Amino acid sequence: MTGTRVGARGFVFVLASWQMDAPAGIERATAALARGLADAGHRVAIATAVPRKSRSALGGVAIEHLDLSITFPCSDEKLRKAVLQYEGKLQARLWEIIARHQADTVVFTDALWGLGRLAAALPDGVCRVLAAHVLPNAEDAPAALSRADTVIVPSPVVTAEAQAAGLPTRGWRVVPNALLFTPFALPDDAHIERRRSGPVRVLARLGHEKGLVPLLTAAADWGRELEVMVAAAGFEAATGSQARLLAKCRALADASAHITLSEGGLAWREVPTWLAGAAAVIVPSLRETFGLVALEAMSEGVPVVSYPVGNLPALLEHQYATERLMGDPRSGPNTLLDTVDALLTDPVAYGRTSKAMYHLAQDYRPDRIALQFIKAVS
Repeated sequence: MTGTRVGARGFVFVLASWQMDAPAGIERATAALARGLADAGHRVAIATAVPRKSRSALGGVAIEHLDLSITFPCSDEKLRKAVLQYEGKLQARLWEIIARHQADTVVFTDALWGLGRLAAALPDGVCRVLAAHVLPNAEDAPAALSRADTVIVPSPVVTAEAQAAGLPTRGWRVVPNALLFTPFALPDDAHIERRRSGPVRVLARLGHEKGLVPLLTAAADWGRELEVMVAAAGFEAATGSQARLLAKCRALADASAHITLSEGGLAWREVPTWLAGAAAVIVPSLRETFGLVALEAMSEGVPVVSYPVGNLPALLEHQYATERLMGDPRSGPNTLLDTVDALLTDPVAYGRTSKAMYHLAQDYRPDRIALQFIKAVS
């Protein structure tokens, strides 16, 4: 921490699956916001049920352990049962963490995985925030929403989905996800031009909504080199679902001469560098409530090609960029490949788009998002 300042506050973030370098957006977004707050001089802790393997690499952010007696990866059903079983013990542990860090705000980062549904009273004066990074599960939403003093979401997309589901959204506030690492400067023209001949890359966790199987199927005979990095998260929809999806992706990649599939993911610090080495990054997601991988690629000046789904059009909201980077979801993943081809064969369009990406990403620097967060929960 850079030193506790006058007026400093205390924040505890709760996320059962949090660990350093986890290949999932909520974990990385939580780390970015926590680090931004710590850099601003606030007291910050993250409470997780994942056994601590090493010291936190997040300067000024403490890592606290919650004992839920679960193993990872874990399904929603198993976690829900554990939360119900250990509610009393979890409340006591949270009170300890709150006291240790003199916290005035606890952020439950999801209705289930952030333990937002937890029936636990907090000390008087401690604000209870639900950070709904995705639409809360129908089984957990009523309890989580009724207990929250404030609800924050990463984009208006989540609010719209909640309204469509009949959930009360009055007073919800938007706090975008932040970049964990920010680049030093915009790449120069010569670097951008050299990068145009590089590989096309995809970075995703193993979830069906990430659109990996359709993309790999379509790219089997594509003439460009496609490098795909995948990893399993600590959570999954059903036991074994990630392993089954990985097997499908591996079979498709092995059958193609132009697709390289790497497993295991990357350390968070390695993500920007890996994305920066791509001529373009494809985000084939079928739904995205924010789009953190897209933002990380943009911060390096790398064009991102995606469907116009969820929050991605808002991230890429630039006249020159949106005309060239959005595929037509009605045409399937071939439209993403065609969009990449068109962009990479036009050096002028490529250069302008790269610069637009970089400048758009500056709005998501951690210091700026930390300020937005404090205003939203004050």
